[in-house]
Amino acid sequence: MSLPIILMIIGIVTLLISIYEGTKQSSQDEIEQISISLHQETNYLKKRVKALEEELMMDSTPVIQHPASQNQEKPVHTIIVSQITALHGQGYSIEEISKRSTLPPEQVLSVLRSKGVRV
Repeated sequence: MSLPIILMIIGIVTLLISIYEGTKQSSQDEIEQISISLHQETNYLKKRVKALEEELMMDSTPVIQHPASQNQEKPVHTIIVSQITALHGQGYSIEEISKRSTLPPEQVLSVLRSKGVRV
């Protein structure tokens, strides 16, 4: 074999090896970047979930009680209070609201009165 052919073969082999190694290295870099990105996103989501949990823990359960009947009735959660006022606004009777909210009619009346609704 002549020297130019041998040099050409060595050059081609070297070129192929450099391309293979470059591709191998770039794919490892891509995997590393994806891993770092995934780790950062996971940490962000964990921090966000923790902040939301703390926010929920800080919100005490607000309750509304009629002053005259604090010793007799359980406190009513604000969600049920808003449900009662919405149902009353839609024209439901006290008995129907009582059935839907699972509260006695007297407590429904006291909640409506505490919200300033004339019944």
